Amino acid sequence: MYRETGSRVAGAVLWWNTAPDEARPGRVLPDGCLDLIWSSSRGLLVAGPDTIAEVTTSVPGERYVGLRFPPGTGPAVFGVPAYELRDRRVPLAEVWAAPLVRKLEDRAAGLVDPGRLLESVAYDRLCANGGPDSLAAAVVARLDAGAGVTAIADALDLGSRQLHRRCQALFGYGPKTLARIRRMQRALALARAGVPAVEVAVRTGYADQPHLSREVRALAGVPIGVLLAGG
Repeated sequence: MYRETGSRVAGAVLWWNTAPDEARPGRVLPDGCLDLIWSSSRGLLVAGPDTIAEVTTSVPGERYVGLRFPPGTGPAVFGVPAYELRDRRVPLAEVWAAPLVRKLEDRAAGLVDPGRLLESVAYDRLCANGGPDSLAAAVVARLDAGAGVTAIADALDLGSRQLHRRCQALFGYGPKTLARIRRMQRALALARAGVPAVEVAVRTGYADQPHLSREVRALAGVPIGVLLAGG
C-alpha cells in the first residue's frame, strides 16, 4: 500500500501509504531525514530524524501522504534545528503558527490527494528561507564516500566541534551517527537486491558480516533477516 515518487522540491520524495484494515505494527527505519506528513485522522505532522527505528501502529485504513526531505533540508522548511525534532512525531502546529496550520489542514481535507499542497507549502518555505544550508550536501557526500570526521572538518574549514554542532542542527545528530545510518541504508538496499550478506558487508565498509548484523540490529531493533522478510 506504499508508493513514492520524486518531488518538485529538490531531492525530496513524495510518498503515499494506507494502513491495512487490520492494525499491526510498522517499522520506520532511521534515514537522516525529516518528513512533512498529512494523516487522514491526525492532520498535519512533522516526523523528526530518528536515531533508532520507530515502531508505529496506525488506525486501520488510515491514509498518509508525506514529503520526505533530503538530509539537512528539513530545518530550512520547518524553521527549527533538527535536534529539536529528534526521535519525535509532533503536530505541525507545535512548529508553525496554529492559525496557519488550521488553514492548511482545512485545505488538505478538501483534496483527494494533499501531496501537491505539501510540495507547494514546502517549496515556498524553502524559497523564503534561502534554501537549505549547502553544508548539508557537502557533509553527506563526504560521509558517503567514506571520509572521517576530521577529514570532513578540515575539508570544510571547520573545527570538529563546530562540525558536530552544525550537523546536530542540520541532521539531528552528529556526523558519526549520520554515517552509521547512511551506511545501514546502503547495506539494506544491496541486501534487498539479493547481494549476499558477506559481500554487502565488504561493499559498505563493515569489518565483517557480524559487524553488519550488530549495526543493523542496533539501529533497526531487529535482525537484518527480519527486515528482509518484511518485519
